Parts: sequence; C-alpha cells; structure tokens
Amino acid sequence: MGSSQATPQGSIAEIRRYPIKSMIGEELTASHITERGLLGDRAYALIDVETGKVVSAKNPRKWGNLFGFQAAFVEPPGPAASVAAARITFPNGENATTDEPRVDERLSAQVGRPVRLMSSVPDAPRIEGYWPDYEWLASPDAAFEVELPPGTFFDVAVVHLVTTATLECLNALAPQSRFVVERFRPNIVVKTNKGAEGFVENDWAGRTLLLDGEVRLRITGPCPRCVMTTLPQGSLPKDPQILRTIVEHNHGNVGVLASVVRGGRIARGGAVVLE
Repeated sequence: MGSSQATPQGSIAEIRRYPIKSMIGEELTASHITERGLLGDRAYALIDVETGKVVSAKNPRKWGNLFGFQAAFVEPPGPAASVAAARITFPNGENATTDEPRVDERLSAQVGRPVRLMSSVPDAPRIEGYWPDYEWLASPDAAFEVELPPGTFFDVAVVHLVTTATLECLNALAPQSRFVVERFRPNIVVKTNKGAEGFVENDWAGRTLLLDGEVRLRITGPCPRCVMTTLPQGSLPKDPQILRTIVEHNHGNVGVLASVVRGGRIARGGAVVLE
C-alpha cells in the first residue's frame, strides 16, 4: 500500500508490559518490540502443579486473586536469551523476586494452590477459563480451554492495542461503569485524533499500523473479551456490566490483536499511522 494512502490515527498514549501472565504489569515511557511483542512481555507464567496448565485470571473460580499481584522488572530486560528478574508484590504488600529460591513456595501460599513460576513454556501450553452465569451470555456458566500459541504465554497474539475513542464510546454507553485501560490489559493505548468516535480500530483488521515511524504491526483481528474485564482490581469494583456492554454493542470485542511485521523502538507520544 502506498504512502499516499496512509492515514494518521493519533499517537501512542500508553505502553504497558506484563512480566508475569495474569498479574498487574508496569507502564513504560518507551519499549523495544520484537517478533515476540514488547520486550519482556509475558516472560513468566505460573503453572498449576496439579494439572500442568498455565494459570490464568480467565478462571477466577480457581485463581481469584491474581489481580492482587503486581510484577515489574528489577532491571530493564535486554535482547539476550536469559530472562531478567522481576519483582512481585503480593496482595499483602510483601515482595519477592522471580529468582528467589523459595519463590514457588511463597507464591503457592499466596494463591492457595501449588504453583510453579516458569519462564520456559511447556509443550502444548493451555489455560482454563469459564463464561460466568449471566443470562445475557450465549453460553453462560460454560467452562472452556484455550491452547496458547506454541512457545509463548500469550492467549492469542503478541501485541494488543486499544484506542481512547473505544474507551470513550463505552463510557458513554454505560456511564455507571468505569471503562478504563486497566480492565483490558493492552500493550499500547492509541490516543485517537480529535473527532474520532466509536470503535475505530474495528476498521484496522487486515491492515498495517506504523508506530513511531519504525515499528510495523499487522492487525489480525478484534480482541474478544471475557470475565477478566469484570474482575475487581485496585480501586475498580467487580462489574458484570462491563462485559454486558461490550457484548451488546461490539460483539464482545474491545481493541485489536496484532503480529509484528517489523520490530523496533516505540515511545510515548509517537505517531500512529494506518497504512
């Protein structure tokens, strides 16, 4: 597609990385993106010792307090194969680092089940989840499993983007709820240009997004949402209306998923252009 067809969409408002899957992550001013997404994103995950499955907040009946944990790298991760150590803050305020000898024991005590912290991905990694018992869902109270992409702890894609226009649209549709970035766990928040309204990123599917003049992402499709969006975290309460609004007004999707065509560095404030 020629440059004459490129359309400015806005700028990078936030960059977010989640060192440990399903825990609260960290906000960055800049990051390198590789074919595996943001450097250090989902570098670790907890493994359920009993089942061998990857622990996920998609199954809050089993793992109900994951959003009470926060993870941040002790030092910025580099391009080397070894995984940098991260610091975990537990719900009770205590801390541990991922390279501590007793970290598995301490994490198991905090989540209430035997778990093992891993940076190497097991063969055929899978997660468990369920659809809550809401009468407005097509399949309420239904359990499911998801096979993760080989060699990663990502659910589907290595990069996830959300626009401010989408969040503003959802807040207008259900003003009693709080549609904020934290509920949707994106890697990149795009501040859309003045006048942009509605679910603008729905139209990006199948096209390429240029970030900060360097990184190119192929938008593979919309991001389906689940019970995770309704869970309490920090000052955010449990709110089933979050998911109901998404289902009723945007087919259960918020934001888009992407693969990396060309990596590089992005920084907050960088331009976002649809090619």
